[in-house]
Amino acid sequence: MSLLVVGLSHRSAPVSVLERAALGADAQGKLAQDTVAAEPATEAAVLATCNRIELYADVDKFHAGVAELSTLLAQHSGVGLEELTPYLYVHYEDRAVHHLFSVACGLDSMVVGEGQILGQIKDSLARAQDLHTAGRLLNDLFQQALRVGKRAHSETGIDRAGQSLVTFGLEQLAAGAPVAGWAEGRKALVIGAGSMSSLAAATLARAGVAEVVVANRTLERAERLARVLAEGDDTRVSARAVSMDAVPGELTRADVVVSCTGATGLVLTADAVAQAVEGRTGQPAAEVADGARPAGRGKAPLPAAGADDNCPLDLAAVQPGFSLMGEAAVAGMDAATLEQHAAWVAGGAVDRRDRRTPEADAELITALAATAATVGRIPERRRPEPVAGIPRPAPSLFLLDLAMPRDIDAAAHRLAGVRLVDIESLAEASADAPMAADVDQVRRIVSDEVAAFGAAQRAAHITPTVVALRSMAADVVAGEIARLDGRLPDLDERQRGEIRQAVHRVVDKLLHAPTVRVKQLAAEPGGAGYADALRTLFDLDPETVAAVSRAGDSTDKKDRPA
Repeated sequence: MSLLVVGLSHRSAPVSVLERAALGADAQGKLAQDTVAAEPATEAAVLATCNRIELYADVDKFHAGVAELSTLLAQHSGVGLEELTPYLYVHYEDRAVHHLFSVACGLDSMVVGEGQILGQIKDSLARAQDLHTAGRLLNDLFQQALRVGKRAHSETGIDRAGQSLVTFGLEQLAAGAPVAGWAEGRKALVIGAGSMSSLAAATLARAGVAEVVVANRTLERAERLARVLAEGDDTRVSARAVSMDAVPGELTRADVVVSCTGATGLVLTADAVAQAVEGRTGQPAAEVADGARPAGRGKAPLPAAGADDNCPLDLAAVQPGFSLMGEAAVAGMDAATLEQHAAWVAGGAVDRRDRRTPEADAELITALAATAATVGRIPERRRPEPVAGIPRPAPSLFLLDLAMPRDIDAAAHRLAGVRLVDIESLAEASADAPMAADVDQVRRIVSDEVAAFGAAQRAAHITPTVVALRSMAADVVAGEIARLDGRLPDLDERQRGEIRQAVHRVVDKLLHAPTVRVKQLAAEPGGAGYADALRTLFDLDPETVAAVSRAGDSTDKKDRPA
């Protein structure tokens, strides 16, 4: 077994990188096919969710496999290899098995214990099977991962610790209030009709919303989901379907919006959200700026565009209320531009009457520049800093973005009266979520299952060699019986049968103990060499062994569970 996984997740990479590296279904399939076409890999499967992208492969060389899989991930994701590499993790053989089993149990999820990952693993396996990129190893691995995940959920209380990403997101929207009480009587707009959107719609319906409107690019799918919601025993709610063209109007009516589509661009821009807020309140949507004072509250005037040629910012495009020298201003700058900006700040080009000095900002930006040089761009701050004496208005429009890449413009979080929760803010919140006591039990299950899987794979690895040995012995017996028939033509059929049976018994007894023992030894760690020893000792033809393996793979494909 030479299982290798190369990937990145919310644990290793910022959401801004995950978002850029996200792969659609077609791109996932192409990545798996190109991996199999590459020299080091014979099997491949891609597991891509809203918070992870992982490439699994059976490789014959570790270092070459890591290099090839990393390169392919970078090529298909569109993120340069140099930028992507610091965020990649690599697991090999038993560690790779342990990783997937942990993922299947929800131990590696953003929300520990969530069960949606099992469906995503099942979809990943089905895609690899359809594309014929999964062979014996990945079929066995992914099917066992599904069984391990189901065992963890049935034998422990991990479900009490975990919840779906949808439920966790709604809890964040409710800001600590019970979701059922918070959602009761509200109008919900669900954009998308896939599994995540359907779960969100059903969860909101059970929580007591007054209405659910489903918008989807394929109207038939939206109508089907709306019908299920309206007719379900536990989700009976007023539900209707609309086309995507109707979203702007529905956005004005909705109190809660959940979006999870496969779109590559934004579904809701900040302007669209601002227009919806204005449509609801009759007043223009004001912005609450990060770390800045609202206009008219003692904010220092911004310099005019072009006031200083050394300033790397487009000053005309800077929105009122933003610090020209804080983290929001430098979001997305590369290291060289940050350094230029720090020099400009240190030169005192802006006279700011604020509690922070230009020198302090220069130090901050210099530190950010060093960070950018190491890990890439600096993401925009997601949490608006409170302004003393000016509380943020209570939200009237709640947005939950569960898509990757994101559906809703992150700038919407700066709008007064809007609360936006997305994958990035969920990652921040989940870092503080308590772990259940059952997690330790699940970890023990994973460890036991990894050991059992490794033993089974190592034992299976020697099986073709044992079969080839017995086949060779059977050929030797058949040859000797034929030679005996020629030398003793007067023997009757009963006598021939007795001789044939006696010779077979002798061969079986001679081979029984060694073959049973070699299977036991091969199942232990480091036992892979016993197959090679057996082939060498008995001078077995490698092609014969390979033919047995191919026959086994063919049987496995026929016997795959649905």
